[in-house]
Amino acid sequence: MPDQTTSPSLADPEARRRLMADVDATPGSKKSDPILVVNNIVRQFGGMTAVNVDHLEVQRGIITALIGPNGAGKTTFFNLITGFDKPTTAGKGAHWSFEGKVLDKTSASSVARMGMVRTFQLTKALSRMTVRDNMMLGAQKQTGENLLKSMFKPMWGGQEREIEAKAMELLDRFNLLEKKDDYAGSLSGGQRKLLEMARALMSDPTMIMLDEPMAGVNPALTQSLLGHIQSLRDEGMTVLFVEHDMHVVRHISDWVAVMAEGRLVAEGSADAVMSNPAVIDAYLGAHHDTDLGEEEVSEEALAEIIEEVAAEEAGRDAGDERTPDDAGSGGEETKK
Repeated sequence: MPDQTTSPSLADPEARRRLMADVDATPGSKKSDPILVVNNIVRQFGGMTAVNVDHLEVQRGIITALIGPNGAGKTTFFNLITGFDKPTTAGKGAHWSFEGKVLDKTSASSVARMGMVRTFQLTKALSRMTVRDNMMLGAQKQTGENLLKSMFKPMWGGQEREIEAKAMELLDRFNLLEKKDDYAGSLSGGQRKLLEMARALMSDPTMIMLDEPMAGVNPALTQSLLGHIQSLRDEGMTVLFVEHDMHVVRHISDWVAVMAEGRLVAEGSADAVMSNPAVIDAYLGAHHDTDLGEEEVSEEALAEIIEEVAAEEAGRDAGDERTPDDAGSGGEETKK
């Protein structure tokens, strides 16, 4: 892992609580040491605004959860700040920076080289390549990728051995070493999530962004993934992740930001955010607490309803008392 600027003391939960204790629990609040700063990011699709974030800062060295209902714009926001999409406000005030470096017009590959690496909601493992090859693709600045130099193995053979050793070390850490020669397409959904996270670490990122890392993962692997995410934070890496499971958010996040309808509506600790009326409204609707049975029924209307119900029941009872034989004999008597 690379050297991190964050103090190792942030592995201590109490140190993280003290760090965030003085941060205002308001949307767009200032952080003491932000690693990512976003301003005026807007993305529109036709007449619909998917993302409209005025200001967001991500604190260095902690786990920040980005939550919100389906369609809140979380994945689109990830796409924008990592260079996979362009904001509608590009060149019109949109501005975001990572470790003080401007990313406004930066490509996805450049963003990754700067140390901000992401995973995807739907894993991007190359199914027809082995797990080992998937891992080795994640390493940066490989001499053998140069067309001219690739013809001279002595120029890149040593580096490739180092990359392979690093890949094996990470696969072992993520309990995938025995799968190294299997095709990535043969892995389970949870194992693919582990592979994608391990591959992201091949580039020695400073911050890792995880888009729903627990989605589609069976309970047996969920705890393993949680442990890996926490260990990344304890080693000094900054983690920003999207998640729907509130139990997961409460368990591992140090700070929570909430999006609804493309906007940032709340920030704070997990407990504070989950009791925030704006967050409850975002998930359950603004009128979730309205008593739909408040209006009283008049006595006259109630009496009328009772009479109608009684008449219907009497009609059913009368029909039930006639047997098929009764019905048949009644028909013959009518003919006579």
